Formats: sequence, C-alpha cells, structure tokens
Amino acid sequence: MSQITLTGISWSTPDGHNLFRNLDLSVSRERMGLVGRNGVGKSTLIKLISGELPPATGGVAVTGMLGVLQQKVQVEPDETVADLFGASKAIEILRRAEAGQANIDELADADWTLEERIAAALGRVGLKVRPDTRLCELSGGQWTRACIAVVLYQAPDFLLLDEPTNNLDRAGREAVINLLSNWKAGAIVASHDRELLEQMDAIVELTSIGVTRYGGNWSHYRQQKAIELEAAQHHLAHAERYAVKVKRDAQTTIERKQRRDAAGARTQSRGDIPRILSGARKNSAESSKGDRIRRTMRQRAQAIETVEQARARLEILDELSITVQSTGLPNSRIVATFDAVTAGYDSDRPIIHNLSFSLIGPERVALVGPNGSGKTTVIRLLEGQLTPLHGTVSVPVNMAVLDQRLSFLDPTLSILENFKRRNPTSNENLCRRTLASFLFKSDAALQTVGTLSGGQILRAGLACVLGAPEPPLFLILDEPTNHLDIDSIDAIERGLYDYDGALLIASHDEVFLNNIKSTRRIDLSSQL
Repeated sequence: MSQITLTGISWSTPDGHNLFRNLDLSVSRERMGLVGRNGVGKSTLIKLISGELPPATGGVAVTGMLGVLQQKVQVEPDETVADLFGASKAIEILRRAEAGQANIDELADADWTLEERIAAALGRVGLKVRPDTRLCELSGGQWTRACIAVVLYQAPDFLLLDEPTNNLDRAGREAVINLLSNWKAGAIVASHDRELLEQMDAIVELTSIGVTRYGGNWSHYRQQKAIELEAAQHHLAHAERYAVKVKRDAQTTIERKQRRDAAGARTQSRGDIPRILSGARKNSAESSKGDRIRRTMRQRAQAIETVEQARARLEILDELSITVQSTGLPNSRIVATFDAVTAGYDSDRPIIHNLSFSLIGPERVALVGPNGSGKTTVIRLLEGQLTPLHGTVSVPVNMAVLDQRLSFLDPTLSILENFKRRNPTSNENLCRRTLASFLFKSDAALQTVGTLSGGQILRAGLACVLGAPEPPLFLILDEPTNHLDIDSIDAIERGLYDYDGALLIASHDEVFLNNIKSTRRIDLSSQL
C-alpha cells in the first residue's frame, strides 16, 4: 500500500529559524491539503518529502512513486513540450519510422502510443498544444498546466503539488480542480486556493506552534478550527481569571501573616505571656503559617503554569488590519471609459478589438478572461502605459494600479521610504501607524523592498495605496491574491469591502471576487 511517513522530522533555515521540530506525519491514499501562513514551511515540507531537502533529524519513508510539480525555470529557445516529457528522442524515432527511415533497432524501440498518452495527459489539464510547441511560447499558466500534465503522465502513487493554480486562468484552475476532485491516488497539495482545498479529504495546518491534522475539506477545517479557537480562548480566559484570584489570595495570606507577626511581637514585648509558652506558640504558629504560605505559593505557580499552557494552545499572530478612508466618490461620477478601443503591442496583431465599456461611481468590476485575452493590456491602457491603435481611453479621476510586479514601488528604497514618497503629506507617526497595521512594525518598515517576498511586496503596495490619507477614487488590482496566504487574503477582502471607490480587479479567483461583492464583469473571452 502506498504510504508516506515522516518521523521525528526537524529542519531549520540557514539563519537558524526552526521550522519543524520532531514532526510526525502519515499520508496514505488520500488527498491532503497543506495550509498555513507564508513562510511557515509548506514548500519546505514538500521538498523534504520529495527528497530535495534532507531533514536535520528524523526520517522520511515513501512507499510508492512520487510525482512532483516542477517550478518554472529558464528554458532554452529550442526546448519543446516533448522535452518537458523527456520524449523528444522517442518522438523523433516515430517520425523516422513514419517516413520509412528507421532502422531495425529503432523500430523495435518505437512507442506507438506515446503521443496519444502525452495528448491525454495534456487534455486532463485542459491544454491543447503539440509536442513540438516551444516552451518559450507558453504563458505562465500554460507552463504550469504542462508541468502538471508531465506529473500525470508519470502515473505516480502520490502527487506533490506546490501552489498548482497560481497564474492559471479560470479554465486552467477548473482543470486542476476537476483533476483533484477525481484523483483516486494520493496527493499532497500546498495551496491558498480555497476552491481547490474544497476537494481535499484532509487538511494539515502548519503553524508556528506545530502541525495539526483535520479530517474533511476546507469548509470542514474552518468550522473545526473556529470551534477549537473559541474553546482555547475560553480556557485561557478562565485560567487567567483563576491566576488573578490565586495571586490575590496569596497576597492576602502574606499580609495576614505580617499583621499577626507584628501583633505577636507587641504582646511578647509587654511580657503578658511567659517566655517558654510564647516561644512554643510562636514556633507552632510559624510552622502553620509557613505551610499555608508554601501551599499558596504552589497554587500560584500552578495557576501561572496553567495560563502558559493555555496560551501555548493559541498561536500568537499579528493580524492584518486594514482601515480605508472614505473617497467620497459620487454614484454618478464617470471613472473610466473605453470607446471602440483597438490596441496591442504590434499594429498588425492587436490584442484588444473594438472594446467599449464605462465605469460609473463606486462600481466593483471583475475583469475576467483566459490567459492571453488582454486583461493586462486593458490595465496598461487605463494607466496610460499603452496608447490605443484606434479609439479612445479616458480616466478623469485619480487612480492607483497594483500590477503583478508592484512596479510603482522602488526596490532600492525601504517600505517606509516608499510610503513617504507615495504620500508626501503624511507625518512620521501616520506613516509608522499605517505600516504597522499592514504588519510592518518598527524595524520591519525599514526593510528594502527588493528583499521582500511576493506576499510582503503586495502588502507593502497595499499599505502605500489603501493606507493613504486620501485614497484614490479608482483602484485597479491585477491578480492580487497570487502570492498571499489565506489569512492575508481574508484581511484584504475585509479592507476592500470597506473601500468606497471604484474597483477594477483582474482575477481568476472566484471566491475572492464573490467575497468583495463584485457588481458586474467585463469578460474578454470574445477578444481571443
């Protein structure tokens, strides 16, 4: 039976940060989702399982074949899809055989079902490309789907997938979701995609205080997590109240002893009690009082330990808390207009054809369509980076664009310097307070943008735009959830829910679009 078993695994980052300590985990023929905040170790755990990283202590035992999703790497200009499958030479033999040029040995080695099996694997992820298609011609989403197809082609006992739906369009996401929903072997999927996680049989949560397994899919995990969190918070509150009571009782006991000692000393000094009797009483009283004090102090120590144990059950996390100032955008204000726009980067091959639409007032518009349909082109036209070949584009209000590269941030400057450059009227206190609400507290605000992770860069960009004293009337976001963990996505959804300006969001994340209450869609599918 296929099985993955991790026993006593420990692993630390090169700078000494401990990610795992004595981790035990067993995975059988099931679909298991790995969830947790950015940096908690999801990708590292997959690398430990695949053997790409060796554990510092402990062992990994795998019974069965692993299929690991490759991360995108640089490719040579002439590399093809067939190269990705490791099938170029085999397909070349088939071509020679078809042309009557193969020798006897080549004919003996010919795999006549090879291309059919490759096409079937590509079809399972909704990708229609020929084996001779050059890899450099594939979009990021097509590359991801092709890599998943390679894993399927290997027919593994376990899939190991790290963020498989990142950069995929709606069709690509649905292909991967459908694939996992019908997958009968084992799978370990690290993801922030809530739709994908609904297909899981179990969820394993990685946090700074350990690893916890939950049976069921994403919705079941969230329900169980909420119940556990409420119980842990209740237990902590009860322990803290008891600790306060024990501390108060201990102080009362000590004060009573001090008063009695003082009264006894005054009585003895007056000579009212014979010295021998006085000494015996004193010794007995001191012994009894000492016992009470020691008992009280033990109770206090136990109460403090109970509080610490209750607190240890709760992961101490900073919450991303976004508060957005009102824009005051009127319902009738025209925000943006496309009038019969045709545009592209090559006048002979336009991407957008005769596109017209308007945004009026605080609309929340989803810009949707397959990869290559022109979503990024529309955004570049709106921000003035691209000029239409025909037609006109008008944006008569102040706007801000958070593209996938967050290009308005200067990578050579700190987060604080970027915020000040974007919001020159903000004083130091306002800058610091705003950045702290986006989890860039004290020295964290001094980090150079070029050294940040993808999720951190997006948080910095959101801080500079949404944290402004006067936020823009029109905000454009291009695939904002790609690099964020689920807790951060939840917080951004809450922040955008309170934003009262106009929103245009290019996204393939249906859950995100529903949660921010998008009011209508501009579908670019017809542009293909």
